[in-house]
Amino acid sequence: MTVQIRKLIVNVEETRREMGRPVEPPTRKAVAIAVIVNPYAGRDSEHLDELIAIGEELGELLGRRCVAALGIEPSQAQSYGKAAIVGEGGELEHAAAILHPKLGAPLRRAVEKGAALVPSAKKMGGMGTAIDVPLGHKDAAFVRSHFDAVEARVADAPRAGEIVVAVAVTDSGRPAPRIGGLQAHEIKGEDGLR
Repeated sequence: MTVQIRKLIVNVEETRREMGRPVEPPTRKAVAIAVIVNPYAGRDSEHLDELIAIGEELGELLGRRCVAALGIEPSQAQSYGKAAIVGEGGELEHAAAILHPKLGAPLRRAVEKGAALVPSAKKMGGMGTAIDVPLGHKDAAFVRSHFDAVEARVADAPRAGEIVVAVAVTDSGRPAPRIGGLQAHEIKGEDGLR
């Protein structure tokens, strides 16, 4: 199954100042968004295998697009996340089928390793609906400096029969993090937690 993509968007958000202070180096978040045809729109199906296969395709495509947009090597990626918005005629489980069974493994390859769970969000919505893609450190979920989110929104999507799928990758944590906890340089990388 090859995914039918109507639109592909890649954005990079760069924060250079926070509360009047320079952020050095700037923090950067890339989000890659695909607007796709929902092969199950308008019909009930017990099995969602086509969407699971689409998730695998999009994990690689969108993950690689994020890394390329940041202009980094895959090993330099620090955090990641995923999200989907299902349009009219679909159901929330369609987003789950894309995001959960198979999207993670190719995304992890795109960012080199990725021991931690990939944070995710899903919702139903119409054209212009926004979703916050949750972010967490790719190798250790307890790194608080990387608890964050980035908004994904497409003005004309999802239309009826479509799904908006977003993957986000960063090369840093939040600007000026200072709430303590495990630091990125302290990661052991053994269990995806610490």
